[in-house]
Amino acid sequence: MGNIIAWLVLGLIAGALAKAFYPGHQGGGIFATIGLGILGALIGGYLGQILLGSSAAAAASIGALSIGSIIFSVLGAMLLIFLWGLFTRRAV
Repeated sequence: MGNIIAWLVLGLIAGALAKAFYPGHQGGGIFATIGLGILGALIGGYLGQILLGSSAAAAASIGALSIGSIIFSVLGAMLLIFLWGLFTRRAV
């Protein structure tokens, strides 16, 4: 039960920070923000661990709450926002 709460808290923090830092308007409510943060933690942790071999990145991918895991989670969530914008952009 503690792991689920840690994932939710990490997701909320990372998703909210990613939306605050990323330029432009991103829609979605609290559940979309948490989902964005959780997926961002998985992606940021995975990529950070592969590219940098960082233990903080590994912590992000398992939902641990630390400064390093939050940073990698926010970076992963920002990457997801960017990719979502690419896929949903309408051609005029």
